[in-house]
Amino acid sequence: MSLEYAPRGLVGVLTPQANTTVEPEFNILLPAGLCLITGRLVSSKPRLESRLQDYFDNLNSATMQFSDAPLRALGVACTGSSYLSGPEHEDALFAALAQHKGIHVTSSAIAVVNALRTLNARQIGLVSPYPDNLHDLSVNYWTARGFEVKASSKVVAHKSNASSTNPIYTLDSSAVTNALMALKAQSLDAIVMLGTGMPSLPSILLQPSLDGAAVISCTLALAWECVCAATGENRRLESLQSWIKGDHWHKRLRNES
Repeated sequence: MSLEYAPRGLVGVLTPQANTTVEPEFNILLPAGLCLITGRLVSSKPRLESRLQDYFDNLNSATMQFSDAPLRALGVACTGSSYLSGPEHEDALFAALAQHKGIHVTSSAIAVVNALRTLNARQIGLVSPYPDNLHDLSVNYWTARGFEVKASSKVVAHKSNASSTNPIYTLDSSAVTNALMALKAQSLDAIVMLGTGMPSLPSILLQPSLDGAAVISCTLALAWECVCAATGENRRLESLQSWIKGDHWHKRLRNES
C-alpha cells in the first residue's frame, strides 16, 4: 500500500506522554519517502518508576491508537521502561507484540543493543540525564546485555531551565555536549546518550572529536532500526556509520535549529 506522503513506508512511534523530543528528532532523522505517526504512552501514576512500569504493562492497549494504519515498523521510545523490565521480560514482550501486530516492533533500548552489536562495541560510556536510581538501573541493564560500562557522565541542567516538568525535557544541547565531551579521555568503543527526552542530534555530530568512539543516542538507534525494518534494509555497519555521521540529516538539523 502506497501513501501520498510515505511512498517508502509509514513508521509508528509510541512516546512517553510528556516527551517533547522524540517527534522532532525523528522528523529530522527519517530519510525522504518515509513518514512518522505517533501515539502516547500514558499513566496517571505520580512516581516516575510507576509510570515507566505502566508504559510496558499497557503496551498492547497503547498500540491500538494506530488502529489499522499501514505501519511497516513500530518503535517504543521509552528506554527507562526497559531498565525496570529487564532484558528477558523485554525480549519476550516485544517478540509477542511483533507477532501480534505482524510487523517489526522494537524498543529504544533493544535498538541501542542492536546498534552496539553492529558496531562491535563492548566497552561503552554513558551520557546520562537520569536521577541516580534510574541511572544505576540503566548500568545494570547494559551490563546484563553483555556490555562493559567503563564510564558515565551526568548531564547537568542549567538552573535557568528549572521547571516543574520532568527535568530531562528542559535540557539543551549545550549541557548534553558538555557531558559528552567529559568522556573524551576514556578508551571506549562507543558512547550511548541515554533518554529519548534528551536532545541528542547536535552532540552526535561531535563524534570525530571523541577519539574514535562511536556516538549514538536512543532515538537515533530507534529511528535507524525502524527505517531498516520499514524499507527492508539489513542492519549494516556502513548504514549505521552513515547515520552517525549525519550524512542524510545534518543539513536538516541546521535548518531546524
